[in-house]
Amino acid sequence: MHHKLYNTINPSIAVEVHGLVKHFGDNRAVDGIDLQIPTGTVYGVLGPNGAGKTTALRILSTLMKPDKGSAKIFGHDILTEGQIVRQLIGLTGQYASVDEKLSANENLYIFSRLLGFSRSDSRKKTKELLEEFGLMEAATRPLAKFSGGMRRRLDLAASLISKPPLIFLDEPTTGLDPRTRIQMWNTIRSLVSDGSTVILTTQYLDEADQLADHIAVIDRGKVIAQGTPTQLKASVGAATLELKLIDKTEYEIAKTVIQSLLLVEGHFSSEGILTAPLSDPELITDVLLALRNRNIQLSEVSVKTPTLDEVFLAITGHETEKVAVESTFSLTTNNK
Repeated sequence: MHHKLYNTINPSIAVEVHGLVKHFGDNRAVDGIDLQIPTGTVYGVLGPNGAGKTTALRILSTLMKPDKGSAKIFGHDILTEGQIVRQLIGLTGQYASVDEKLSANENLYIFSRLLGFSRSDSRKKTKELLEEFGLMEAATRPLAKFSGGMRRRLDLAASLISKPPLIFLDEPTTGLDPRTRIQMWNTIRSLVSDGSTVILTTQYLDEADQLADHIAVIDRGKVIAQGTPTQLKASVGAATLELKLIDKTEYEIAKTVIQSLLLVEGHFSSEGILTAPLSDPELITDVLLALRNRNIQLSEVSVKTPTLDEVFLAITGHETEKVAVESTFSLTTNNK
């Protein structure tokens, strides 16, 4: 039934945010955020603890009113059309909202009934979600015996009962083991392939790199950079060519080849690897052919692009797990 509530003005845009501000005393948790999120994508909101990620999500999901600014979900205003907006979204937080005293089966059944499904439809919906999230075998087990990953999957399942077109995932894999994280990633990819739009907040740069089509980097309540993972990496600098030679006495010749073809100076690392900035990947072939023509044999060749860790450090001047400090770089791409 919810498809009738989609944005009829611009169906390609799921979320529009303009000048969003939220104060807590003297602290500007959200300080003039602007966002435009395409339908059918994963939009990563990246930032350290205290950056304003969760506050922004609570505003967009109508759980909190902004002090200034506006936002629309599929064309519906979060302030004047909150009831419609709530029908269009699902929200999963960092901590499970399921009832500890009930089993997984009971939790999903009760959530379904509260959302207006009939008894038979609720039983059917519960079974489908338990199967989809790999919880059938533990369906009647007390939640006290659930692992953190199982509880997180159950919480996500509960938020998907009504099949909302927009899903907010607030740090959905925080504290999960690597295997469960990958399971959650696959679930998120599946949601998007089925047509949902996902807004994902995370501190994990690899998670944003794996999942997000677009990323907004938030620090101290501001959006300080936006773009695809590739664009954000490119903003930091070029890729790096790394060469390891079989004969170490030939490194100076190889360095000369690098200088002549890439027009940059190569450097030797402590591990015995020759590295050089690489602005054009097509030049790799020229380098390799030139080395072969000089009978220089390689034991290793690799091209490394900047990681999102390096992007975040360059943009904000601090790492994601540390408390936010004053930014040392200005890389604002979409903040007014």
